[in-house]
Amino acid sequence: MQLFALGLNHTTAPVEIREQINFTPDRLKQALPDIIERELAQEVVILSTCNRTELYCVLDCDTTQAIINWLSHFHNVPLQRLQDYLYTYSQSEAVRHLLRVACSLDSMILGEPQILGQIKSAYNSARDKGTTAKLLNKLFEHSFSVAKQVRTDTAIGSSPVSVAFAAVRLAQQIFGDLSGYTALLIGAGETIELAARHLHESQINRMIVANRTIERARTLAKEFAGYAITLEEIPLHLAEADIVISSTASPDYILTQADVKQAIKQRKHRPIFIVDIAVPRDIDPAVETLDDVYLYSVDDLNEVIQENLRSREQAAQKAEEIIDTQTTHFIGWWHSQEVVDTICYLRDQAQDTRHRLVAKAKRMIDKGKPPHEVIDYLAHTLTNTLMHNPCVQLRQAGYDERDELVTAARELFQLKAEE
Repeated sequence: MQLFALGLNHTTAPVEIREQINFTPDRLKQALPDIIERELAQEVVILSTCNRTELYCVLDCDTTQAIINWLSHFHNVPLQRLQDYLYTYSQSEAVRHLLRVACSLDSMILGEPQILGQIKSAYNSARDKGTTAKLLNKLFEHSFSVAKQVRTDTAIGSSPVSVAFAAVRLAQQIFGDLSGYTALLIGAGETIELAARHLHESQINRMIVANRTIERARTLAKEFAGYAITLEEIPLHLAEADIVISSTASPDYILTQADVKQAIKQRKHRPIFIVDIAVPRDIDPAVETLDDVYLYSVDDLNEVIQENLRSREQAAQKAEEIIDTQTTHFIGWWHSQEVVDTICYLRDQAQDTRHRLVAKAKRMIDKGKPPHEVIDYLAHTLTNTLMHNPCVQLRQAGYDERDELVTAARELFQLKAEE
């Protein structure tokens, strides 16, 4: 039985290739049983995200190339176009790879938490389709446990490494609990959307979204129970905001020193935290000279992010050590399963012998034999019967000069060496 992982990711394939190999939920439902029905694998889990597509398979024989051919055919991507971007891992390296992915050591952003949820979703989809069994069930459950251990025992996820997250974390450092505060988000692009998500998760009390296109502002504001305004309306609402995060493509300043000065006056000098993520800048740098204003630029945040990345990289070294250990533990468990049938047969054989001899001993007692004689008989006969075959095989091993079998017997039965 062979464990095999096949895939491509953001480091091996450009987005135009990744999107061609991506499995939508509907296509995933078709693909999982198709692999099993074609007898390409005994078990399979497919992990498909924007940054990676990977197949984890248990193989009865080497069908690696057949699975690659299937992947090419399923997505209608020429094999020669696909093959250069693929990586494959087998046995312990496949285990190690999944553990690294689950612990986000293989992610575009080191330490990001989303990948673990995506792996759990992929595993649940496979289980729902009946394409996992003992080995992959154990492996994926093990990966979840290891990911939790890495999160608990290292600082790999404790420091923000995105601009949006760093902005919200700085706001928390200044204000503490955000549940009583209002945030004004200027723009409606990906960075602002991510900032809105982090603010929502931090239980911000209220959000105002300002954008040049009011429809886009309304869409984003609605998702987080916020309020949408146009850029022109910002001066009317700026005094309401404790936190301002701005990221637009405007060539001119969105907020001037005069705008912010007026807002501070209306706020009766309650502090306002402003993060200008835009390049070129949305906020007049002169705003920094005002009292009760904390202004951060994207460069300020990048310093925070780079420091946090260094912290995560140090944590990643410890995470790699954990993964090395846990890979060895899983492989040890896997190898132990290969002798389970032998152990069960040995125990069954011993139980059969015991039942047969105990039944005979009971008949002897029923016929009037003294119990102490029956006990001696049972112990003597049981010992001789259980030891007969091993002793015969060891004598033959000695005759055949099979020293390795004699050595194995000493280790197996924990026998002392001969004097």
